[in-house]
Amino acid sequence: MAAVWHEIRSGAWLTQSRLRGYSAILIAAYVIAAGLWVVQAQGWVDRNNKPLGTDFSNVYAAGTLALAGKPAAAYDWPTEYAAEQATFDGKNVPFYGWHYPPLFLMAAAALALLPYGVALATWMTITLIPYIFAMRAIVRRTITPLVALAYPAVFVNLGHGQNGFVSAALLGGALLLLDKRPVVSGIFFGLLAYKPQFGILIPLALLVSGRWSVIASAAATVIATCCATLALFGTSVWTAFLASTALTRSIVLEQGSTGWEKIQSMFAAVRMWGGGIDLAYAAQGCLVLGVAACLIWLWRSDAASALKAAALATAALIATPYVLDYDLMILAVAIAFYVRHGLARGFHDFEISLLAFVWIAPLLARVVAGSTGIPLGLLAQAALLTMILNRARQEISTAYERTRLAQA
Repeated sequence: MAAVWHEIRSGAWLTQSRLRGYSAILIAAYVIAAGLWVVQAQGWVDRNNKPLGTDFSNVYAAGTLALAGKPAAAYDWPTEYAAEQATFDGKNVPFYGWHYPPLFLMAAAALALLPYGVALATWMTITLIPYIFAMRAIVRRTITPLVALAYPAVFVNLGHGQNGFVSAALLGGALLLLDKRPVVSGIFFGLLAYKPQFGILIPLALLVSGRWSVIASAAATVIATCCATLALFGTSVWTAFLASTALTRSIVLEQGSTGWEKIQSMFAAVRMWGGGIDLAYAAQGCLVLGVAACLIWLWRSDAASALKAAALATAALIATPYVLDYDLMILAVAIAFYVRHGLARGFHDFEISLLAFVWIAPLLARVVAGSTGIPLGLLAQAALLTMILNRARQEISTAYERTRLAQA
């Protein structure tokens, strides 16, 4: 038992050969499972009568409505559902609502120019590649692409035809280029506005650290993309989007139609445990305030930039009440920046094992929450942020002590 504890504490159990082997096994399992699922499908509908790429069906349907000159209709649920059913020859597939800002409607319209299966494969491929490149740019090791591809949230994202690869690539690129290419960094931050729930704390970190060129570039990008949607779709699409947010908040978030086990937030945890809506919002608000205070301290401090980046990526997830398990793709960015820091300065006790826990969490989060009520995804986020802040505190304290002794 002592030997096992030592392995966990030191992280010696996770050798590079084991990391490579575990990653290869997971990827092989993903490929086999996906292959079996696809070959059993009929007309792009699986054996459970769900579309392949489930959530992608709402993207494709919204795109077809935009191409038909009815972009605002994507926010009308009966019309959107009819478009989804038409995509699959009138089959009674489940409804997947379109809740994105009109910014994302431009990508949806482009994808809808292709047949559904081709569009899904194209979307997954052209978004997976920049995610892998971003991870490789953060951690410059030959094993990085393999580990990044094996990250369990990749499989969850692929299964849902979702946009987690885009979110991870944009946030990872923005944080990586923050100092060297601030204008490009701002563009990436601005494009991330297609999922505005992740932007609750990002502007705060940029403000307290005085990243004015990044902020200006991000603002200009948001304005430019909004103007593009107005030029392409008119003002009605924004009116329809804003009108739809109340229903989305009520049905999808507050009533949990998505499923509490899928949502990895404090809000969802409280609701899953039987708490009321007001209590859930209060708990989420207190958590956001606490995380915001930690970010202000960290981003104003002399902590390493990799730790600041890892903390912001993690905080972006924790801050929103609506974060799905496929959104845990963003945790890959936080893990990568922490690994980057650890490779440069060494890993402390338990850090490697905790990183491994966070890495595997997306594979288990939905099942564990659904069967036990334990919000594993939320716990993984909190554990990672705590480790980041503790590491930053230790290093700042050590640097201060060295300076004090040198001046004595």
